Amino acid sequence: MSRGGEMRKRELEMRLQRLERFVPEHPLLEQYETPANIAADVLFFAHSMGDIESRVVCDLGCGSGIFAIGARFLGAKMVIGVDVDGEALDIAIKNAENEGVSVDFILQDVKSFNTKCDTVVQNPPFGSQNRHADRPFIDKAMEIADAVYTLHLEKTASFVREYVESKGGKISHELTYEFPIRHMFGFHRKKVMKFNVKMFRIEVNG
Repeated sequence: MSRGGEMRKRELEMRLQRLERFVPEHPLLEQYETPANIAADVLFFAHSMGDIESRVVCDLGCGSGIFAIGARFLGAKMVIGVDVDGEALDIAIKNAENEGVSVDFILQDVKSFNTKCDTVVQNPPFGSQNRHADRPFIDKAMEIADAVYTLHLEKTASFVREYVESKGGKISHELTYEFPIRHMFGFHRKKVMKFNVKMFRIEVNG
């Protein structure tokens, strides 16, 4: 922690970089982990909006826990990480233990998760292998939280905006990132592929 008990973004990024990463085995789940620099930027932005500190935060599809653990670093009152992959959660639990933070990790499909929270921060499947795979994550996030931070491919931005509005939500902010995905499966043609992604902040209840 930096002077005064406040963590700087660069310090947060460095701490997130040292977390053990999950190597996915199921391409249809599209478990592309959020890079530390993007996770730190999203979390700091959410913190600046008053959506992290002293809040109950959920990370849907948490993988190895980068958003969940980062939210704890930034003073979240309680953090819940949900994922359908037990191997990913094993790594997330170990990461939290190694960093000395408390996170409730739950092995569950996000469609069945019903715990209310203040804020959802998530990187759902992009829908490249399974069309609209991100939709259940948007649905659940808007069902359980008042503020949602969610990452999606830039090329699907129009759909996300229309879908959120159709469900009564309001997109208050958008941030754009270059998201690298390293070679993991046979259909990947390059060592590292880069995609433009949008982070949407959704206000659910005005």
